[in-house]
Amino acid sequence: MKPTSKYEAIRQILADLKQPAYRYLQIMEAIFRQRIGEFERITMLPKTLRGELIRAIGQQVTSVTPVLEKSSKQVSKVLFAIAGGERVEAVRLTYQRGWKSYCISTQCGCGFGCRFCATGTIGLKRNLTADEITDQLLHFHLNGHALDSVSFMGMGEPLANPHIFDALTILTDPRLFGLGQRRITVSTIGILPGIDKLTRDFPQVNLTFSLHSPFEDQRSELMPINDRFPLHEVLKALDRHIRHTRRKVYIAYVLIRGVNDSTEHAEAVAALLRGRGIDLYHVNLIPYNATEVTSPSYRQSERNRVKTFVRILKSKGINVTVRAQFGSEIHAACGQLYGAE
Repeated sequence: MKPTSKYEAIRQILADLKQPAYRYLQIMEAIFRQRIGEFERITMLPKTLRGELIRAIGQQVTSVTPVLEKSSKQVSKVLFAIAGGERVEAVRLTYQRGWKSYCISTQCGCGFGCRFCATGTIGLKRNLTADEITDQLLHFHLNGHALDSVSFMGMGEPLANPHIFDALTILTDPRLFGLGQRRITVSTIGILPGIDKLTRDFPQVNLTFSLHSPFEDQRSELMPINDRFPLHEVLKALDRHIRHTRRKVYIAYVLIRGVNDSTEHAEAVAALLRGRGIDLYHVNLIPYNATEVTSPSYRQSERNRVKTFVRILKSKGINVTVRAQFGSEIHAACGQLYGAE
C-alpha cells in the first residue's frame, strides 16, 4: 500500500533498513525542532541512510518550491511550484499582537465555479497531496515563523479533497506539527459527506461555512454547488455538527454591492440562523475583493450598507463580526488567489 505522506514513507524506509525506532524521532526532531530543510544536513544520521532518504523523497524535505513572494504591511503571499508544473498560493497574516495565521491551499484551482471567486475561474487542475498541503505550512516553519493558527481558505474546496483528512492527521500529530485542533479552521461551500466526516474524525477543528446568500435560488446562481448540496440540507448537517461538538460554526458571508447586501438579505440570514434554536452560529461578514478575472459588476458594498446589515443581524440576536481586510493590494485577500505570477 502506497504511503499517504512522506512521514509514512520515512517510517517504511527505516523499517526496510532495520533501523532503530529512535531514528524516526531524530529525523522529526531535526525537521520540526531544529528546522533543517535538507536531508543531507541531518548529520546525526548515517550517510547511507541520508542517501536512501534523498533517493526516495528528494534533497529537500518539502515538496513545494517557493518561486515568488509578495508582501504588504501585514500580509505575505507565497507562490509555490508543485509537481506537474502547476502553481498554488499560500498566505501568511501577521496581526498587530504578533499572532501569525496562515491561509493554505488544498487544490490547484477549483472546480466549483463560484461566480465571485478568482480561483473558481481556473477550474480544477488537481487535488493537492497531503504533503503538498502541509508543506506550505512547513515552508513557513522552516523559515523561522511561528505556527499559531492555520485555515484551509486558500485555493480550492478543502472537503472535496480526501487528502485533507490525512493533512489534518499530520498537522495534529504531536511528533510533527503538534497543532491543537482548535487552532485549525476548515472552510467549505457545503460538501455534505466531508462535513459529516469532519464532525466524526476531527470534532474540535473549527468549521466555516460559506453562505453568501440565504435564498436557495440566488445561492444556486452564485454558487452552483447549491444544486447538488442544497442550503437547507447543509444547515441540517451544521446543526448536527454543533450538537455533536458543542463548538461554534462560523458563517462566511461575502457582501457584494446590490447582489446580497440588502435589508431583505440581512433579515433572511437572521431568520435562517435564529430559527434553528442554536446560539452557536457566528456570522463573519467579508468585504468583497475585486479581481481582474471576475465580473466587473461585482463590487464592494458601501459602508452604510454594511453597517445596516450588521445592525439588523445584531437586533435579531445574531453574533456577527465584520472581518478586517488584509492583502487586497497584493491579491492575497479572500477570493483573490489565482496561482499566477
